[in-house]
Amino acid sequence: MPEEQQNLEQNQREDKMSFIGKTIVTGFIAGVFWSSIGQICYGLNLTEVSTNMILEPWAVGAWKNSWLGIVISILLIGFLSIGVALLYYVFLKKIKSMWAGIGYGVALFFLVFLILNPIFPEVEPLRKLEKNSIITLVCLYILYGVFIGYSISYEENEFHSKENSQTTS
Repeated sequence: MPEEQQNLEQNQREDKMSFIGKTIVTGFIAGVFWSSIGQICYGLNLTEVSTNMILEPWAVGAWKNSWLGIVISILLIGFLSIGVALLYYVFLKKIKSMWAGIGYGVALFFLVFLILNPIFPEVEPLRKLEKNSIITLVCLYILYGVFIGYSISYEENEFHSKENSQTTS
């Protein structure tokens, strides 16, 4: 192949992203996407809990209830979600079932609303939340857990299938 054809963009090999890198991206996207959906649910009065609950313990001022507070909250949840995805990667990545993601989402829901609830003074305790709020939040956490779980488990499966096909070739 002539040298000028080798330098063309379409002839360059794409660098593969590492599995950890994909997990980090998955975590961030999951956090941003599902917290945005959660904020939409709050706007539609499907839940009493806004995404800016994450700013309550640390931020002072009315700005946290404005659009800026919502955007910062969504991004902050995205960054925290990276840690959540890495925990899934470490402990549950080999499980190929959707149930692992569902269980992970439910566990995260209980972690946030039972164990970490005292950190968020504006959020009512779980027993005082409306039934519609609880159902909406549980569903969001389940979908979030399935999103992370399926994405990471799929990448794990693909990684091992490619690895096995390369060793047999």
